[in-house]
Amino acid sequence: MKIVSWNVNGIRACINKGFNDFFKEADADIFCIQETKLQDEQAESIEFEGYTKYINSAVKKGYSGTMIFTKQKPLNVTYDLGIEEFDKEGRIITLEYDKFFIVNCYTPNSKRELERLDYRMKWEDEVRSYLKRLDDIKPVIYCGDLNVAHEEIDIKNPKTNHFSAGFTDQEREKMTELLNSGFIDTYRYLYPDKIMYSWWSYMRQAREKNIGWRIDYIIVSNSLKNNLKEADILTQVLGSDHCPISLDIEF
Repeated sequence: MKIVSWNVNGIRACINKGFNDFFKEADADIFCIQETKLQDEQAESIEFEGYTKYINSAVKKGYSGTMIFTKQKPLNVTYDLGIEEFDKEGRIITLEYDKFFIVNCYTPNSKRELERLDYRMKWEDEVRSYLKRLDDIKPVIYCGDLNVAHEEIDIKNPKTNHFSAGFTDQEREKMTELLNSGFIDTYRYLYPDKIMYSWWSYMRQAREKNIGWRIDYIIVSNSLKNNLKEADILTQVLGSDHCPISLDIEF
């Protein structure tokens, strides 16, 4: 089974930059999208033959939002966390299948001056608790733009970014807590020493110079360790300030 995840930074803009061609070429079984920046009715025309679509839009127009295209219809679909404070921005979709859950997530950014760091810390605790509850039922695949570069290897300039949103000690520690609670960062598990990034600023030719961050992840329950086949970061695919990531996993 092939899973692809991509923060498209606006699905309509990305469609104008080749999204449809990549979608068809990728031929994913499940394709998770973050930062759609549209309302449900605006997504009506975005369809792909052979796929069922699920959308979670933010209340605020043109902001956040997640979407999943899947070849196999799930047993059940849920949206958000069931916590009012966190359920207005369209950040989570969960699909349940026979052998696993898949959770598509767009984690809140702590923003400049870390004005949203406290909100982010609460979010991390609630999401970790949610994933652990799911994992008690069946294995979990958790993917998306998680807005944190976990280790120094995951960012081009670690020394100058310790107080930057996405690389604070607090955010990195929350990722460590998640992984220590029974989950695997699939790319880092398969490639412990490989330097690859998934996001680059639009400023100062960051992508051309490969001054990037690895902030997009596919994380799985420890029980799926032996099911992993391949993980990739598709840096050659343009259309967003993020690139897609993928996982091949066998059930």
